[in-house]
Amino acid sequence: MSKKINIAIVGLGFGAEFIPIYQRHPNANMYAICQRNVEKLNAIGDAFNIDVRYSNYDELLKDPNIDAVHINSPIPNHAEQTLKALRAGKHVACTVPMATSVEDCMEIVKTCKETGKKYMMMETVVYAREFLFVKELYEKGELGKVQFLKASHQQDMDGWPDYWPGLPPMHYATHCVGPVAGLLRLEAEYVSCFGSGTIREELAKIHNSPFAVESAHIKFKDSDLSAYVYRSLFDVARQYRESFEVYGSKKSFEWPLIEGEEAVIHTAKKEEHEIPERVATPDYAHLLPEEIQAFTTRGVYDVEENTHLSFTQGAGHGGSHPHLAHEFLTALVEDRDPFPNAAQSANWTSVGILAHESAMQGGKIMYLPDFNA
Repeated sequence: MSKKINIAIVGLGFGAEFIPIYQRHPNANMYAICQRNVEKLNAIGDAFNIDVRYSNYDELLKDPNIDAVHINSPIPNHAEQTLKALRAGKHVACTVPMATSVEDCMEIVKTCKETGKKYMMMETVVYAREFLFVKELYEKGELGKVQFLKASHQQDMDGWPDYWPGLPPMHYATHCVGPVAGLLRLEAEYVSCFGSGTIREELAKIHNSPFAVESAHIKFKDSDLSAYVYRSLFDVARQYRESFEVYGSKKSFEWPLIEGEEAVIHTAKKEEHEIPERVATPDYAHLLPEEIQAFTTRGVYDVEENTHLSFTQGAGHGGSHPHLAHEFLTALVEDRDPFPNAAQSANWTSVGILAHESAMQGGKIMYLPDFNA
């Protein structure tokens, strides 16, 4: 396990969050960074003492020393940059979503098989402390038989740049699809989604997407379970919330309604007033190498004023960043698929893409392709 993987980080907004984690991880060499803006590239490179710097992604991919790239670029670039890296013989970790079309998802899965390279979508929620807590309850048998799963991701994205204005809510759905599929490692088979309400005209016309809220039911393959997920991005009054809830025969877990409050566990067969109890979610730093344990509760931006929006609004992403980096690196060292792997990432991403198509067709059932075929 002393093997070191040479990592290159592409995109240094949110991506910079991972630099000190890779620098301290026993299986990583934080080798190179890439950013189009040379001034920013050098500022980050100087701040973290990284010598190898690229302002051109294609040039970076020619560097034979790079084993793996961690892509944190804007959403429209994810699929193209992932495919280029895989074909250049690099392993890929990529921030969500995997791609913006089902076809591109399929192409990435196919390319992983052809090249033998690993792919991991860096879905924060399935490594957040809340998810790890519910996973532990499930694995210990405390939930009993899981009966239903539910998740939401609501946020006001007015004022966000570039590709965000008017984005169809389900086009950025992995934060709620990931946990409902990921807890029992289920594969979504088909989805039906309804749109509700209307966002203002200047936003609706950008992507030809009118809905204020999109809510979807997901049916899982070879399982008696289904899940419910809902999303909103504009013109809906709601504090930021990425929630995940699971209902079991013995115990159920419900996310707090207000940020900063404690979650609720419901226990069956107690006196009615004793059924619910508030619980503090423990941290899971003990699952990590000692060198990076501190990063579950503090990030690089704690010492800087320029906090990336998705980190402050994402409540520190539940302490997930060191867990994500650790899973990716460990998978490469052990030569196994990371979780989520390419097929799982494609399934989760495509649920959202097809859910929006379903909403535009009045809730029509949309079947997912088999990414494992």
